[in-house]
Parts: sequence; structure tokens; C-alpha cells
Amino acid sequence: MDSVLTNSQRPVPEMPATPSTGPDDGFVRVRGARENNLRNVDVDVPRDAIVAFTGVSGSGKSSLAFGTIFAEAQRRYFESVAPYARRLIQQGHNPKVETITGLPPAVALQQRRGTATARSSVGTVTTLSNSLRMLFSRAGRYPQGAKQLDSDAFSPNTAAGACPECHGLGVAHTVSEASLVPDPSLSIRDGAIAAWPGAWQGKNLRDILTHLGYDVDTPWKKLPKKDRNWILFTEDQPVVEVTPQRDRVAKPYKGRFWSAKSYVLHTLADSKSTTMRDRVLRFMETGRCPRCDGSGLRPDALAVTFAGKTIAELNALPMTQLAEIIRPTAGLTAAGTASRTQTSGESNEVAVAITRDLLARVTVLLQLGLGYLTLGRATPTLSPGEMQRLRIATQLRSGLFGVIYVLDEPSAGLHPADAEPLLEVLNQLKASGNSVFVVEHNMDFVRAADWLVDVGPHAGEGGGQVLYSGPVGGLEDVQDSVTRPFLFPDGSLAGTGAARSWDESLELRGITRHNLRGLTVDFPLGVLTAVTGVSGSGKSTLVSQVLADVVSAELHPESTDSGSSAAAPGTAAVSGLHRLDRLVKVDQRPIGRTPRSNLATYTGLFDGVRKEFAATDGARARGFGAGRFSFNVAGGRCETCQGEGFVAVELLFLPGSYGPCPECNGSRFNPETLEVTYRGRTIAEVLGMTVSTASEFLSDLPSVSRSLQTLKDVGLGYLRLGQPATELSGGEAQRIKLATELQRVQRGHTLYLLDEPTTGLHPADVQLLMKQLHRLVDAGNTVIVVEHEMDVVAEADWVIDLGPGGGDAGGEVIATGTPAVVARSAESRTAPYLAAALRP
Repeated sequence: MDSVLTNSQRPVPEMPATPSTGPDDGFVRVRGARENNLRNVDVDVPRDAIVAFTGVSGSGKSSLAFGTIFAEAQRRYFESVAPYARRLIQQGHNPKVETITGLPPAVALQQRRGTATARSSVGTVTTLSNSLRMLFSRAGRYPQGAKQLDSDAFSPNTAAGACPECHGLGVAHTVSEASLVPDPSLSIRDGAIAAWPGAWQGKNLRDILTHLGYDVDTPWKKLPKKDRNWILFTEDQPVVEVTPQRDRVAKPYKGRFWSAKSYVLHTLADSKSTTMRDRVLRFMETGRCPRCDGSGLRPDALAVTFAGKTIAELNALPMTQLAEIIRPTAGLTAAGTASRTQTSGESNEVAVAITRDLLARVTVLLQLGLGYLTLGRATPTLSPGEMQRLRIATQLRSGLFGVIYVLDEPSAGLHPADAEPLLEVLNQLKASGNSVFVVEHNMDFVRAADWLVDVGPHAGEGGGQVLYSGPVGGLEDVQDSVTRPFLFPDGSLAGTGAARSWDESLELRGITRHNLRGLTVDFPLGVLTAVTGVSGSGKSTLVSQVLADVVSAELHPESTDSGSSAAAPGTAAVSGLHRLDRLVKVDQRPIGRTPRSNLATYTGLFDGVRKEFAATDGARARGFGAGRFSFNVAGGRCETCQGEGFVAVELLFLPGSYGPCPECNGSRFNPETLEVTYRGRTIAEVLGMTVSTASEFLSDLPSVSRSLQTLKDVGLGYLRLGQPATELSGGEAQRIKLATELQRVQRGHTLYLLDEPTTGLHPADVQLLMKQLHRLVDAGNTVIVVEHEMDVVAEADWVIDLGPGGGDAGGEVIATGTPAVVARSAESRTAPYLAAALRP
């Protein structure tokens, strides 16, 4: 913490107290911004500086930074593109703003999770894979007499490189004798081949085998290996005339034989019966492709080496090790000076040129604390913070000049120790002649900025104003700012350090998964536990994977494979599960992937609203039930837009866009439905209310009012009831899930697992969140959070700190105890930052 504060003491560029109005005075000038809740905002923001945009969640800071400044820069760029080409580019909206002057080109780096595809990896996102493939193609060591391969041959995502067995995915879905015949002591007649169908179809296959001369009455394990393989795996489908055995009345018929493997694959591919597909799926095995050993590559590509390793082996190494392997070829020592020796053997000019560029780009990732990642790591497994840092590193090497980089919470998902090198990278972007605009909640990051724009004072309709724009220190005099007391703390907000006591623990022994190796961890029951550690230390693996799997397997044994146990997913032993009745994972995944899902439908409160509308005299007179007031089903919705409220507008050679539905004007409902009112408001008008407004309007409806109150309790009073799920941030989605859980009747003995619940939250919103988490614990539940925010950790009853580093350098329990105990640990990288948070 102290070192972060030290960074903020560097000299701040001089900014004029009253900026001049010239067109090239070094400022971006925004006039009349009205995007979302912005109230005709005028603001001047300096270029060539790091500018922090602050304010509570929903205050309008993202609407100003992304929705206005970046959107206008993007619009101007698209205007320079040929109209036909414009149709091929996904474009944003035109911001509601009168003028913006002094605006250079802009690049947005927003928080989003990894692309949901198994073919996207760290290497493809950073384009490092391209360089590595070129290195193997042009400078790799080929077997004697082998032909040189193009770079595409080293990619599992191309036809030239993909393994024909798994099509480049590295994962094979297949069957084995063990999966098809679970009990080899049975004979075929007694059902040894469990994967075959039952009833007449199974009898038919047995009769065909008998006709073909195979023994169906001897135990399977005693049959010749050749016979077993043919019965299970042959591709042949002989058709023979069969006389049913033990049935003297039946007539002969033509029967076709299917091997067990062919039957399973055919059923999965062609059957329309979900029951049949689910049944045969139990006989499939999923694992590393045996042909390529999980690399996704063809054998000829895997035969080429560089520095004695295949490209698959280099892709599987942490980038810290990759850098050491290519450093000798690049002609550099660890200190960056020229080396006279080449230890790898591949020392031609092409190899030196490629490895030098590769090393320079990898070094940036190491500076950002991502050295524990491998190039082959799939992007769906990355956190939003990791994805954003990968994109920042790519931009740093792009060499752009005079660009505004607009970043969405670059410190999100980062341990304080990892945030420090990121600040240095942002300073490098600025030193290269660029401007860096960050929407940020991390006060250490804000202190390190050159300029501060504080938006608020509150969220939604209570925000949308620029309270302050100037050097960071000036905010201390702005009394209306909710950010001010957190940026300039007086000690009144520090954690108390008081901890609850407990009687029993959830004990896990022998945890082995990813970088966790034989770990032993005790989670106290009935308290709030924070799991901390640097990025990649194993926190999410421990909590969101192993612990969640263990508890889920115990509470829902029917959903696990036969023969499995609660201790199976990554643990050797577990105890204390008898104290838990329920598991709830509250993550940041969207509450829906289409605009049809929204806050009102997800929480269930919309059901109560629709019932009230259906009970009105107007609805009864027209024969309308509750379903009439749903925009997701035919009847009450507008059929022109199918209840979405907007329609796509195709403009031939101009880019297509979306506009309000001309039939319902965005209300989503047809005129007949909107004729019914409840207390003078239509169903569309109720969906347009904010949570705070609706809470007053529907205060006498118990179930609806309880839902709305819990949403307000977690700081979401500014959201509209009908706000589409696609417009919600990950933090908002997580708090909606938490509010949905809080509105349930608390029975105790529930385990709540939260992965970085403060992501995207202003410190003031964090305080609201903590009140609700303490409320859950006080009701007899157990709450475990993976967290980087030290103010949250300071309020926990127990802390489990992992480390000491990320990847292979992590995976160990470094310290456990109350926050005060962990803060005194000499080995913990978390300790100094936690100590600063506890300091009065």
C-alpha cells in the first residue's frame, strides 16, 4: 500500500487553472453531454495525462468516458470509412452530446470475460502464437528428410495444422472397452455390453452375433481379445438373415449389426430423443486426445523442435520459463545485455529476429504480473482483469502515438501488489505520447492520476453531474463528493478487526488441482472468510472449483457419476459437510444473454406485478390474465418487435442500426394491453421505473416490496426494473443475484461462495455490500469470498492467504488467521496492504 502511495507523489503535469478556449490547448472539451443519466454535462479533460473518472456505481462516469468521449471518437473514425465497408464493422451508437473538441482517436479496453470458445487462448489474444508458429516454421529443427512446414501447420485452428482426431481441440470424446462394458464378468446375453439398447433392439443384436458365430453366453472377460474388439469397435455393418432364438413362431428377418461404438456415436449424432442421447452419453469418455496428446496438432508439426522442445511444450510453459528458453537465441542475457553464446542451436538471423521480438512482447506481460500464464491457456478460464491486461500489453507494443486509451477499471481483479506494475505500464503509455482515461474505483490508482473527474453525487437520477474536474488534491474541498472521504480517509472508515468465533470447520485434505498440490485447508463455519493472494495464486481454483465441487457432490450426489464421492473432485479427504444444507455460488456471469432478461424477471418480482395488473377491473373486464402483461409471450406484447421494444433498421449501403419500434414506441406491449392501468400507470411505465421509485409505488405489495428493498440494500436503487440484462455490468449482475438470495427466508446452514464481489463497486457501494454479507452470516450462514479489496478483508472474521506468487510459484497457504494476525505475516505479500487497511 505504501509503495502505491509513493507512486502518486511523482510530479504532476502543470494544468492551467482556467483552461483556454483555443482549439489546440491540450484539452478534450465536452459540451452538452446527455448520454443515459448525464445532465447536459460540460467538462474539460486534459490530454497527454492519466485521468481518473470516479463516482458511485451508476453515477454516469462510464456514460461520460465510454458512452460519450470514446463513442464520439469511434463515430468520427467510422465516418472516414467507405460506406460499404462500414456495413462490415460492428459499430456503436451516436452519443447524445452537442460538441466535443480537441478529441484525438481513441481505443477502448473494457472489462469483459474471455471469448467463450475453446480455440481462443492467451497466445491468440496477444498474437504471440503467430510469432511462435513462424519461429518453428522458419527456424525449427526438422527430422532428417522432413519437408519445411508453413506456419499454419503449427496452428490447431487451421485445416493444415488441426489433429484429424480431435479437429484441433485437443479433447477427444470417445468410448473404451471399460466404458462400454462396465462389468466384464457378465456374458453378452446377460447384458455385458451396457451401451447397447435394451428390449427388442438389444435382443436383435445378440441374435445377429449368434448367427455370425460369436459366443454370447461366455463371460465377456473370457472372450478372445480379437472378438471383443470387433464386437465393440468394428465399422462394418453386416446384414444377415436371422432366425430369432427361443422363439419358434417368429419368422426369419434381415438384421443389420452395429458395434457398440457405432451405436453410441450414431445415437448422439442422429437421435432426436433427449433421453436416448443422455443414456448413451454415460458411456462416452472425455479427455486428452490420444492421437495428439491434447496439443491439437498433427504429428508432423509435433516432430519439429526449437531449443529441444515442441511447440506444444512451449505453449504449455509459463511465460516466465518461455522467456528464459528463447533468451539465448535472442542474444540477450537475463539482464538484457548481449550474449556471445547460443545455447539453443537455432541461431540463424530469422531465429534471432523473431525471438527478439517475441521476448520483448513477453517481457511486457511479465511486467504486468502475468508470467504465470501459458500461451495455451484458454481465454474462457481467464478473469476480466487478466484479459484486460493482455490487451493493454498488446497496445503498449503497438507504438501508437496521440491516442486516448479509455480503460474500464484496469485494477479490477488485481491484488494490490499486482496493481503497482500496471501503473507503471500506464505511465509508459502516457510517456509514449498518449492520453490514458481510466474509469476506476481503486483509490490508490486514483491518487496516482494526474487529473480527476468525479461524477455524481449519487446513482441514476441522483447522479449525472460533474462535481469536480481538476488535479486530484482539489477533490478534498468538494463536500458533496461521495468519493472524497475514501480518497482522503480520516481513519473513521477502517475495519474494527473484531472477529466472530466458531465451533466447527469444513476441513479439506490433499487438495490437488491446477497449481494446488496436496493442500490442506480449514474453512470455519458460521463466519465470514476472505481468501486472498496475488493473481494466479490459486484462490478461484480453491474456492470456486474445488470447494464448490466438494460441497455440491455431497449435497447433490444424484448429479455425480456412479461411484464418485464428495471427496473426489481434487481432494483426498473432507469433513464437516454435515453442517451444510445448501450451496449458493454468487458469480459475475450475466443474469441473461438477451434483452428479454432483466432485473424484474430474474428476481421474480415481475410475477407479482403482473398479478396485480391482472386483478384490476380493467383487466378483468377484458378477460386478461397475468400472462397478458408479459412481453415474452404472444398476446399482450407488441408483435412488430416481438416484445423487444426496438427493431433493426437496414439502410442499404449505410450501417444498419436499431431504433424504437414504430408500433409500440419502445413500450414492448400492444395498445390493448396498455389500456389497462394500475394506480394510473401502465405495465410499460412500471417497467420504466427505477428500483427506488418502484419501491415507493409498490410499497404495499409484500413480496414485491421485499425484493425491491433488498435491491436497494445492495446499492441498486438506480437501475430500472426493465433494464435489459445485456446493459448490466458483471458487478451489477452479481449484486442482483445476491439480492435475489437475500429476499429468501433465511434458514441458516447455507454456504455462500463469492468470487471478487467488489469488482466494479465504488468504496461506498462496498460498504453496502458488506452490510448484506454480515447479515447473511448473522443469520447462521457461512460466507467465503475471494477478494483483493483490503477494506473487505479487514472486515472478515478469518483470512486464508495463498501464494507466495502466481502459477507454479503459488498454490500454498502462506498465512491464516484473523486479519490482524495475517497482517503481521512476514511471508505474505498481502500482509503490508492489509496492515495499511487496518491502520486507524
